[in-house]
Amino acid sequence: MTLSDFLKEKRKKLRLTQHELALKAGVGLRFIRDIEQGKTTLRMDKVNQVLKLFGQELGPQPINREKLIYE
Repeated sequence: MTLSDFLKEKRKKLRLTQHELALKAGVGLRFIRDIEQGKTTLRMDKVNQVLKLFGQELGPQPINREKLIYE
């Protein structure tokens, strides 16, 4: 699951608008929109600030090295 999918799913499950989530997380609305649109360059500290509301944080993830060869 991507970060954008995770955030959208959690936000909708709690019936929060993007604006409400931004306020609760202490970040700007534009930042929430960037995450949900899959922007690839985001400040990790701010992403963790949002994920903290859902009991999550960013961390190292294993990658499929075979897939990297063909990209």
